[in-house]
Amino acid sequence: MELMVLLNALVTRLLFVLHSLIGVWRVTAAKKEPKYWLLALLNLLLCLETGLTLKFKQGRGYKWFSPAIFLYLICTVPSLWLLEIHHGTQYCGNEPGAVQVNLSNQDFNQSRDSSHGSERTDHHIIQTAKVFVNQLSTICETVWTLALHQTFLLLLVVGRWLLPIGVEITRDQLSQLLLMFVGTAADILEFASETLDIEDVRKNYALINAILAVWTWSMLQFPLDLAVQHIGCKQTASTRRIPSLLLCRYSAELWNIGVSLFIQDGPFFIVRSILMGHFRIFNQMLVFFTAKNILVVTLQLYRLAVITLDFRATILQKSRKGEVGCCPCEPYEASTHAIADQDTEMKEVVAFPPKEESQAPSEEQ
Repeated sequence: MELMVLLNALVTRLLFVLHSLIGVWRVTAAKKEPKYWLLALLNLLLCLETGLTLKFKQGRGYKWFSPAIFLYLICTVPSLWLLEIHHGTQYCGNEPGAVQVNLSNQDFNQSRDSSHGSERTDHHIIQTAKVFVNQLSTICETVWTLALHQTFLLLLVVGRWLLPIGVEITRDQLSQLLLMFVGTAADILEFASETLDIEDVRKNYALINAILAVWTWSMLQFPLDLAVQHIGCKQTASTRRIPSLLLCRYSAELWNIGVSLFIQDGPFFIVRSILMGHFRIFNQMLVFFTAKNILVVTLQLYRLAVITLDFRATILQKSRKGEVGCCPCEPYEASTHAIADQDTEMKEVVAFPPKEESQAPSEEQ
């Protein structure tokens, strides 16, 4: 096992556990009930996955799916749910989003003065840490929740980058996947913050749960790598069917379209349409992002139509050439084999002339 692979696998999962524990701490501090520390036990699943990955995969990832990212979602999403629900009845004393913290140097100077007579530097460090934690506790709860949302999405992208890749995915595919995740994370953060910050939404408990359910559903695309990987196509009888051939050639693009329609932009559009149509909630940003979702869904359907027409044209072209059984995901394979077979036949004709022609003169004699 390579040392760098082992280090990346352990450090990334350690960051996941640390961020999850911070979320549990904030839930316990907001609810003021120690029983919520039991949420930290979910990290045991991540520890178990780490041990199994190091033993059976030598620290490397799996094909099409990342168990570490999925378990990180399981460990962190419940804390964010509880914070958002509690956030519905908690408001900052100042303007929305303002940070109620006074990080003056006076408290730190007091800690220095209290430890000045002591020769041990660890006492000074402990006092400074206590002051810092006390100052963090004065930050507005809404700011804490938003910060956890932001760091959660950033850590998903950075963690996927740091996690060792498997042999099935290349670095080129990983770079494409990370760029997609950056845009996806920005859209998801905008959806959660923009809808849950509406005052009328905060007064409706069922609506908050519905929005959080759609938000959780959209997060499930992060553990999957299907958007950049093609499914292999073998020349078998089952792959001669039209749906199998279509999936063979456009598997990554079809998955990308399906994610947009059924996991992200489609559900986001439905939620925003319900807010405007049923609950009569209107603001400039809500209307803009609804129009954006409509545009994305329309373009994805247009892309699906283009792919279908292109695939149909390929099938018709191959049927005219008598190559219906060939998989269109490798359009040049059949023609290459045909040319090679023709060259082989020509060489055989030149090297070995037909026996009938060679025996004709002997019969005349």
